Amino acid sequence: MKKENLPITRNEAFEILREMNQNDFDMTHYLESEAIMKALAKKLGKDEDYWGMVGLLHDVDWHSTKTDLKNHCIHCVEILREHGFDDHFIEIVQSHAYGHDAVPELREHTRLHAIEHSLVAAETLTGLIYTYALMRDGRVSDMTVKGLKKKFKDKNFAKGVDRELITEIEEVGIELGEFFELAINAVRGIKHEIGLK
Repeated sequence: MKKENLPITRNEAFEILREMNQNDFDMTHYLESEAIMKALAKKLGKDEDYWGMVGLLHDVDWHSTKTDLKNHCIHCVEILREHGFDDHFIEIVQSHAYGHDAVPELREHTRLHAIEHSLVAAETLTGLIYTYALMRDGRVSDMTVKGLKKKFKDKNFAKGVDRELITEIEEVGIELGEFFELAINAVRGIKHEIGLK
């Protein structure tokens, strides 16, 4: 497995997010995305630190663009370059907004690589898992694939979660049920960090 170069450590990346006054809900999303991306990297034989960093920083500009969506994943370029990230890393981060009408600059772009499909699937699935956990009194420890699949199929549950983006995981050869199991286990591994049980 080829190790990718990262200009900063994981702890430094975490502090960058903290310094931007990210709220707890958003930080939970970043940590869940990081955990799932690391689990996907392990399964696919990729660099876990690199994939984890992509997951952790994929919404690095969210604090300043959540009310200005057209600049989401655009403003991140400046932030990431300032901290030494190369164009390759930046493009991967930007890829989760490809095809999104709210971000005109990236609307015509297409995800092509495994890490891009993985990122959009992982960061989208966090919303489903977290909402389902809250419905279960904050419990992820005994969450099942069967239960999560049922919520995935229920379009009235967590309506803001785009199911189609989650299915992009199949582009990397991982079946949906297998992805759910991997993601539940990943989130379970950080449950105390994100206030779940």
